[in-house]
Order: sequence, then C-alpha cells, then structure tokens
Amino acid sequence: MAILDLLLDSDYLEVRGVADIDPDAPALRKAAELGIPVAGDAKEFENARPDIVFNVTGSEDVQRSLLASFPNGTVIIPGSVATILFRLLEEKEHFISRLSEEAHKTNTIFNSVEEGMIGIDRKRRITFINKSAARMIGVPAEKAHGKPIYEVIPESGLPRIMESGRTEFNRKLQLGTGISIISSRIPMIDEQGKIFGALAVFKDITEVVSLAEEITNMKEIQTMLEAIIHSSDDAISVVDENGNGLMINPAYTRITGLSKEDVIGKPATADISEGESIHMKALQQRKPFRGVNLKVGPAEREVIVNVAPIIVGVKLKGSVGVIHDMTEIRSLMKELDRARSIIRTLETKYTFSDIIGQSAEIQLSVQQAKLAAETEAIVLLRGESGTGKELFAHAIHSASGRKYNKFIRVNCAALTEELLEMELFGFEEGAFDHIRSGSRKGLFEEADNGSIFLDEIGELSLAAQAKLLRVLEEHEVLRIGGTQPIPVNVRVIAATNINMEKALLDGAFREDLYYRLNRMPIHLPPLKKRKQDIPQIAERLLVKLNQEYGRNIQVITDKALQLLKVYEWPGNVRELENILSRAMIFMQAQDTVMTDRHMPMNMIKSTEDQPGAAIRFGTALPLQEQMDTVEQRILEQTMAECEGNKTKAAKQLQISLRSLYYKLEKFGLS
Repeated sequence: MAILDLLLDSDYLEVRGVADIDPDAPALRKAAELGIPVAGDAKEFENARPDIVFNVTGSEDVQRSLLASFPNGTVIIPGSVATILFRLLEEKEHFISRLSEEAHKTNTIFNSVEEGMIGIDRKRRITFINKSAARMIGVPAEKAHGKPIYEVIPESGLPRIMESGRTEFNRKLQLGTGISIISSRIPMIDEQGKIFGALAVFKDITEVVSLAEEITNMKEIQTMLEAIIHSSDDAISVVDENGNGLMINPAYTRITGLSKEDVIGKPATADISEGESIHMKALQQRKPFRGVNLKVGPAEREVIVNVAPIIVGVKLKGSVGVIHDMTEIRSLMKELDRARSIIRTLETKYTFSDIIGQSAEIQLSVQQAKLAAETEAIVLLRGESGTGKELFAHAIHSASGRKYNKFIRVNCAALTEELLEMELFGFEEGAFDHIRSGSRKGLFEEADNGSIFLDEIGELSLAAQAKLLRVLEEHEVLRIGGTQPIPVNVRVIAATNINMEKALLDGAFREDLYYRLNRMPIHLPPLKKRKQDIPQIAERLLVKLNQEYGRNIQVITDKALQLLKVYEWPGNVRELENILSRAMIFMQAQDTVMTDRHMPMNMIKSTEDQPGAAIRFGTALPLQEQMDTVEQRILEQTMAECEGNKTKAAKQLQISLRSLYYKLEKFGLS
C-alpha cells in the first residue's frame, strides 16, 4: 500500500496493474476502486510491457520468475530496494506529520494573537496572513493569500521595507476599513543575508483613539462646565465629601463678599454668619435641602440656599450649593408681575374698551358679557359672521378671574374631525399608526385654569360633541388612546353663527350639549341693526388701517358715512373693515380725508337693487337730489327698524325729535 500510494502521488508514473496472491489484499481493493487492473499473478501483465515492476514480496524465487517473465526492457526492483523505499516513505510520512503538527501549532499561535500579521515574498505577494489581520483589513485570509499586497492593502509599506531592508516601528496608519492601527515592519533575511520578504505586525488602536478622544471631550466638557459655573449669575459653591471648599464662582464672591482664599480648602461653615451649614447637613443626611434662609459673609447678606449632595454611583463625592440673593429675588418678583401683565396682553388681545358702539343693541350685549365675566358659567356667543364674537370672547376672559392664565382659541370648522379631536383632547403614544412620537397634551389641558374659545362650535362632529359634553360635565378629559381621565379646570366660551335650534331638529347637534352651552347665550347684533355705530367703528378701524398701511387718514366725510349707512352690510364689521381698507389702498399717500369718491362702489351694492330704492349713482342728477334720495331711503329703513317709533328712530339717527318730524313731513313719510 505504501509503494502504491507513492506511485499514485507521482506526476510522471502511471500504475498499469497490481498483483497479489491474496484476493483480499488492501492494495487490490484500492486499485479496483481506482479502476486499475488487478490480478493474482504478475505474469498476467506481461503484455502490458511495463517500464518498472516492484517486487514487494521479498522472495528471491519471485524475483527470478519476474526477470524471466518480463522482457529485458523492464526493470524489476527487488524486495530489498522496495523495503528501503517503504522505510523512506514511513520516515517521510513521519516527518510530514511532525511538520504538519508544528505548522498547526504555529498557525494556532499566530491566529490566536490579537495583533495582525502579514508576510510577503520578493514578488510582493502575500505568503502569510493571520485571522486578526484578515479581520482588520476586511478580507478573508484564503482570498488574500497569494494576492499582491497592494490589491489587499493599497497603503501598505511592506514593499518599501523589502527594498530598503530597514525596520520601522510603531507607525500609525488608517486602513481602508476605517480602522486605525500601529504597525511595525521587519525585512525577512535568510542565512546568506539576502532579503526574501517582509513581515508586518500591527495592532488595532481604534478603541484607544476613541478613548483618547473621549478623554479630550471630557476635558473640554469639564472646561465648559467650569465656564458655565463661572458665568452664572447665581452664586455657586462646591465642597468635597469632608465639607472643605473646592470651587466658587464670581457671583458667590459678589453676593457673600468672600474670595477664593477665604473659602477654598476651608470648612463649609466659613461663609455662614447666621445659621448652620447646609452643605454639612446635605453631606451627613445624603439628601438635598431647598429654600433655606441664611445670612452669609461679613455683610450678613440675606440669601436663600439650595444644596444637593453629589453622589457618583453609591459614593458620596461632595455637595453643590446655589445661593440666591433675596434682593434679586424681590426684583424677580416684580419682573414676574410685569411678565404676567405681558402674558395677559399676549393671551388676550382685546378688552371691553375695544368694543365700539353706543346703540342700545350693542350695549345690551356688552352688559350681558360683563355679567358673564364675573361668573364661571359657560357662555354661548351667537351672531352672524363678522359681528365680533371673538372680540367678545377675549373681553370676557380679560375681565374674568382667569385673566392671568391662558386663553386658547380653536376654530372648530378649520380642522378635520380627527385632527380637531387630537388638538382638543390630546393623545397617548401609539394611539395613531402615522404618529410615531410620544403622547401629547390637548388644548383643554393646555388651557387648564384659563379659558378656551370654541369658535364655530356648531361644526363639531357628534363624536367630538360627546367628548366635549364629558369635559363640561365631569371637568376631565380622556386623551385619545388613553385610559386615565385627566382633571381640568377650564372656562368654555363658545360661538356660532348657525341656527342651533334647526341643527337640533336636523339631528346635527346633541340636545344635551345644546342645553349645557345655552345657559348664558349672548346675541350679538348685526351691523345693519346698529348703523348709528358706523361712524365710531369706522374711526377706530381707520387707526388700525393707518398702522397697517402707513397712512394718515384722519377723518371720513359725512357723505362717505351716509354711503356706509345706507348699505345693509351682510358681512358686518369685517366687511366694513374690508371696504375701508380697499378705499385706503387707492388713496394718495398724502391724503388725510376719506370722501365718498374713495368708496369702492363696486363693493358696496347699489341700493337700486333693493325694493323701493331710487338711488342712481353716477347719473346726471343734481347732487342735492341724489343726497335727498339717500336721506329718504335712510329714513324709511330706520322707521321700519324702529317699527314706527319716532322717539326711538330719532335717537338711533342721533337727531332731535323735531328734526325727525320735519324730515318725515318733507319726504311725505309722516
């Protein structure tokens, strides 16, 4: 078998047959498996004319028989030579096994070290690479082996080492994988002193670099913290675990009058002029103390002290104290009062003084709103669009006990049903698939202790109405997706321009919610019902529009006002502002008086479209005749609105009763 294995491994010999008198001999079985002819007698292979016959029997008779059987050109190797070959093969296998074991040990050692190792030959091809090196360069060892070093590590310096024969130690390099390494490169020299390759040994220092960066960052953070402490207007002092001073900031010296020399390294009691050291109490009890009144420094300055222990893990490292000067606190209280005043102006823009008009209709609404402001009752503002419902809501809040708290406005018609419920009631995390952020407060929670103005409440869906009813009855909200009710204290001011009673009949509005909201209804009159207020309203609007457009319009002529009074104003005050704004835009920059010529007649509907009207603007009729027509129309409308009550009509027109009788007689209206 040994001779057969030797021959089979040869690249230039071919086995033509195997003979053995034992049919179960292992060599016969192996030959048969490999397709090599087998026989029980070597003579059967005479015709094969082999070049060599190995006689491994050791028998001289077999040797003579073989010499006689095969031609002279065939070499018959006797058993003694075969035995020598067999022994040589055994020694070869033994040495190969020993060499394999040593190579395995060497590879195990090289592959178990953390350092990467790569060797190249004179052709700059990789002849050795361990697992650590393969991991660092990001290429499997079997793929890297035999490849040129530049294909695997383009930045490698091994070829340079092989050419120069010089050793390099601890050179920093960054691999293409982003790993930082420290590499040492050594030329490999044989016994004759010739360089046959080069070896690199390198170590991954990415973590070391990262750690160094962290240390640098920590130093920067420490420097930043010290800068923050020193720039703070609050006095800060830090002591160690024994109560000895470690650090103070300039504000500390300013408030206490004590310098670093008086405090650093000294006991924490050094700055106390009256009272006990809160630093020592915090260290002893390992808990914070807040709002303690003390007197500190030579001037016995009154201060409030907050001290907290510094605990790292479970170990006490010291304590930090913040000192507030009572003088500064008193100043802050004044600032707080001022801030509250500012907040009020930010939360609510209007008060009752901003509601313009002396007509009986608007004054009745104002009186009702003032009564509402004194209570916590729900208010329902009803009126046409543009009559000033939001203005009234602001004024009610500003005059109520909640004026220093939030006023939140919600337009129920401007949001979708889902978005409106999210805004009003809030939601918990996971309530909506499309919202991945955490939970969020609703506007009812935001308005806690304040007021919420629900404009266009008639547009609420039935589902939202049910949730709103719960808030009004239980004074608590349940966030969407939540299970725990949240108590709220909110004053609700609602507004609508729809016919609520019709909405009830149509099933579009809940009856129980309607009665909740309608406890204190306030009806706001349309502008056509209080035309005597138009001059005052127009005057106030001019002030606002002058600021917006940078103009200086000081007055509106009587003729222009007459045109405004004759119009029915379906858009109410909002439409009036629009008309004045349009007129101002087309005036000259230097103009200070707004006349009837500036009025946008295409926006003010001609009264000739109304039954019984006889006004024809722009015709060739004399001015006095046109003015008489306007005056007659105004008298007719006023008498109709006052249901023939001349005293009321005179008051509404702001003229004497005698003048009214004269004008009625003049136009045949008596």
